[in-house]
Amino acid sequence: MMEVLSHIAKAIYALNAVMLPILWFFIPWVAIGFSVIASIFAFVDKRKLAVFFGICVPILIFFIIGSQWIAALKPPMSTVSDTRWWYAFFASLAALFTYLRWRYRWVLSFSTVLVSVFLILAQRSCSLTDPILVPALQSPWFMPHVTVYMFSYSLMGCAFLIGMVALFKKESGLEMLKSADTLVYIGTAFLTFGMLSGAIWAKAAWGHFWNWDPKETWALITWLVYMLYIHLRIYRKGGIGLWCVLLIFAFACLQMCWWGVNLLPSAADSVHVY
Repeated sequence: MMEVLSHIAKAIYALNAVMLPILWFFIPWVAIGFSVIASIFAFVDKRKLAVFFGICVPILIFFIIGSQWIAALKPPMSTVSDTRWWYAFFASLAALFTYLRWRYRWVLSFSTVLVSVFLILAQRSCSLTDPILVPALQSPWFMPHVTVYMFSYSLMGCAFLIGMVALFKKESGLEMLKSADTLVYIGTAFLTFGMLSGAIWAKAAWGHFWNWDPKETWALITWLVYMLYIHLRIYRKGGIGLWCVLLIFAFACLQMCWWGVNLLPSAADSVHVY
């Protein structure tokens, strides 16, 4: 029985390796198309249809992730291209949650642009990576560390979109920022877990909790900016303009932490550049 299952697994792996490039080319465009359709239905207030097509988007993206997982024999998280698939997956879920919870009809349109950009970038740079991970990545902290960060980034992306819209809608902006607050609270909690799990992982892999690596430094800066936003919102200091600008600036810091550090000369010897 085990021998039969082994042969089946090998056949699935071989077929998947052949089909994966086709899936990478075809499915992202289907997902983008469904996302566009969902945003149109949301605008014309066809809620059930918008939700149906909106749910199809993360399902399709996760199908790509699952196929790559099988083909590479490891979670697809070790390159920037891999994390783009995950971000598109979580961003589509976060946008759908925001639409269902607060009924912002425009959020699916904005998320369509965001998800489309990351799907196209992931598609253009995707490849089957070596199934053997470097020793530092062979850790039980690998998957939860990357996953919680991607989930947090997706929530912060929705908060960023709300901040952008609220900045130009002064009359309803304060009410909209309440929903952004909820997203930021949850996202910051996951950011915190990501930093703590990263520190524990770093201690096991490299012998120290913190080394002021460029990635670590920008992760701390991002966390501090979001904590500043939370502080100002709780104590009602500043105004809607400051709060919205801070949301936008915080998301810019997040992008710098995620992939921008790879462009810095100081990151040449970073253990986080991949």
